[in-house]
Amino acid sequence: MSTRLLGSFGFVFLLICALRMDSCWTRATLDQMAKTSAMMRSVCIGKHKASEDQVNMLGLGEFPDNKDLKCYTNCVLEMMQAMKKGKITADSAIRQVDLLIPEEIAVPTIKAFNICRDSANGIKNSCEAAYVLLKCLHANNPKYFFA
Repeated sequence: MSTRLLGSFGFVFLLICALRMDSCWTRATLDQMAKTSAMMRSVCIGKHKASEDQVNMLGLGEFPDNKDLKCYTNCVLEMMQAMKKGKITADSAIRQVDLLIPEEIAVPTIKAFNICRDSANGIKNSCEAAYVLLKCLHANNPKYFFA
């Protein structure tokens, strides 16, 4: 399974629970993370005009200057509780990571979030702020990068 499908930051607790009705208090498996990722991707592509090809570029570490792609990014980060109204919510994202993501992915992810927590300070546009955070997370945790 490609690590591009994995989150480099937390996943929405309720989405994980929807996939794990038997136990919402254990870490997700890689397969469950991939399913949750696909659900979020589908929802956010549906809300914004970013294409699958553009979104796939993010997973390869390519960040074209495209408004629709930036807003797609904001949508995903808000679903992950990593952004709220254009502000990075690192502590919330870290809590999600710590609770839900397998430890080998969680440790570098938490480190990246701590490094990137102030990366979008002063940016007023929510989509721009999300893109800056995404770029920072990729730069600091490319092995477990989600797009």
